[in-house]
Parts: sequence; C-alpha cells; structure tokens
Amino acid sequence: MKAVVYEKPFSVTVRDVDDPRIQHPNDVLVRVTSTAICGSDLHMYEGRTAAESGIVFGHENLGIVEEIGAGVTSLSKGDRVVMPFNVACGFCKNCLAGKTGFCLTVNPGFAGGAYGYVAMGPYKGGQAELLRVPFADFNCLKLPPGEEFETDFVLLADIFPTGYHGCELAQVSPGESVAVFGAGPVGLMAAYSALLRGAAKVFSVDRVPERLAKAEQIGAIPIDFTKGDPAAQIKEQTGGEGTDKGVDAVGYQAQAHDASHEEPAIVLNALVETVRPTGMHGVPGLYVPSDPGGPDEHAKHGQLLVSIGRMFEKGQRMGTGQCNVKQYNRQLRDLIIAGRAKPSFVVSHELPLEEAPRAYEKFDQRIEGYTKVVLHPGHALAA
Repeated sequence: MKAVVYEKPFSVTVRDVDDPRIQHPNDVLVRVTSTAICGSDLHMYEGRTAAESGIVFGHENLGIVEEIGAGVTSLSKGDRVVMPFNVACGFCKNCLAGKTGFCLTVNPGFAGGAYGYVAMGPYKGGQAELLRVPFADFNCLKLPPGEEFETDFVLLADIFPTGYHGCELAQVSPGESVAVFGAGPVGLMAAYSALLRGAAKVFSVDRVPERLAKAEQIGAIPIDFTKGDPAAQIKEQTGGEGTDKGVDAVGYQAQAHDASHEEPAIVLNALVETVRPTGMHGVPGLYVPSDPGGPDEHAKHGQLLVSIGRMFEKGQRMGTGQCNVKQYNRQLRDLIIAGRAKPSFVVSHELPLEEAPRAYEKFDQRIEGYTKVVLHPGHALAA
C-alpha cells in the first residue's frame, strides 16, 4: 500500500510499504478515506523528537471497515468509522476510569498508545491506504454511511476532542471569559469549544494573520502577541482583572513575543499572568520529556522555568495531559450530525495522499493559508 513515511528532518515521502494484516481476533482493517496532518506530526517532521526513519505517520484517521477479526462483535464490513488517536484496550484501570489516553495495556512500560507516533507503541499510522485497528470494538466510533460530514468527522480523531479537552481541563463554564493561546487547529478548536460551552468572551492569541482571522470568524477576539504583551492586551479588555480560564494550545515550541526565537515556557507564564486569581488553566498543548532541538540544556530535558510562585500566589489550578478522546467523541459526533457544530471550518486544504510531502512543507512553514490539511488516500474525496 501507499503510505507517508518519515525519512529525516523536514523530509517525508509517499512510498509502498507492507499492507497491514489482522494480527489478533479483535483487530479490523480499515480502508482509509480521510487522514489529517496534525500539528504534533510537525514535531516529528522537524526532528524535534526521537522518531526514526521509516515510521508511517498519521493518527487522525477515518475510513471504511474492510476486514474483521474473528473476535469482533459490534462492527461489520462496510461500516464507516473514525478512530481516536489514542489506541486503548478498554479494560485496564485507566480505560475503565475513562482515561483512554493513558491505557496501561497497549504500550507496555508506558501509559498511552497512538497510531504513527514516536514512543507510542508499534501501531503504524493512517496516512496510508489501510490501517490496522486493535481492540476495534472499543476503538472504532461508527458514523452514518456515505460521505456527508467527512471533513468534520475526521477531526473527531484528535483536534476537536483535544480542543474540547482543553476546556474541560480548565472547567470552562457558561458566561465565563477564556484566553486560548495558539490559534492553530487545536487552539481554534479550543476557542470553538469554549463558545459551544457557553463562554461569554473568548480571546484567541497568535501571530499568524490567517489564524487570527479564522478565530474572529467564529466569534473569538483576536490578540496578536507581536503587537504587545498578550496578558496586558487581554487585561485591557477585561477591566484589568484577566480571564476566568485559560488554555495552552501551543506547547513546548512556543515563540517569543517578537517571534524571533523559541521560549518553551512563555505561554505557561503568560497564562499565569492572564488568568485572574483562583482561575484555572487547561494545557492540552504538547510538552515532552526530551526535545533534541530545545533552546537550552534544561529545555532539551523537558525542564522549563515556570512561574510557580506567581501561580501559587494567585491560587490558580492547572490540568494537563493528552486528550482521552473517547470521553468526548460520541457527543461531538452527535453535535455535528445535529448541525450544532461544524469543526471543518479549520480545514484549509484537501489533497490526495501523494501531495503529502508538499503539504507537510507548507503547513510547517505556515504559508499559503495552510491551517489544516486533510489527505484522501485513493483520491476518492480529494478536492
């Protein structure tokens, strides 16, 4: 089959790899119709992880069930399904508690597994024609047949639930004010989710004009951090108090306010200043224990200088960690079907799988309006 394969920093290729096969009675094989490029894929693409040459990328996957293991009971050949980026067993202590992003079964010695991602287990990614899905009864979310809502539904694999998770970590409630740092795909989904949850005022902090324009289109207030300290800008619009809640949708590759270099802790510290005393932070933005490209030795080992004293002084709380997609994907699916949510507003490009190398390059450079790319293996739905 054709698949997107990592070669070296800033280089992926589309080439033939071995087809996946049923390895366990609970497996299914899915013929992929849509698979998205995620901002977290760029960490590997840029050489900012321990990813080695040969890994097949892709953890945001949707398609049609093509082959079923003998132990699968709830799925049939021809079912249209979307898979959480989390690979989870459904029966370990964490899965039973709903913490499927931290499954204790699928990746021995580590809490959590994922498709096509470094250190997240032996699961090939879905930027390919076929995908093996383990524990398929648990991991596959059924969708209505056909092609309707295709680019909305593929976002249920990761960024829509992850943006929503940021708001859940911060416990965003109706009528509150929220500052979302980062207006990339996850940041836009966090701002959108805050509005869905009834937030009265949502600020979206970024520096890329296309992203800030998207945020404004959905009703968020754009804040360009290159034009002044974002905490000061937001306080000016909240009577000097700051917001009730904050979301970090950026992570460890955060940019300095003049966008001249990276400052890994700058968003965390900006949130401490932006959010009012006793407010809460949600941090779905990715932080890693090892970053070969970190700007200093501490950052290379995931050790950041965060203003914990100021946070303590303000009595703030923080929730962190990757999204447990299954906590949210059914409800968010039904919001899409009901016409109450349309997350595909973030999708800027739909391309055939063969265009992946060019799409990675342009998405990584944030040029030509590349805000979110959905690839369509087989060209079936490519626009």
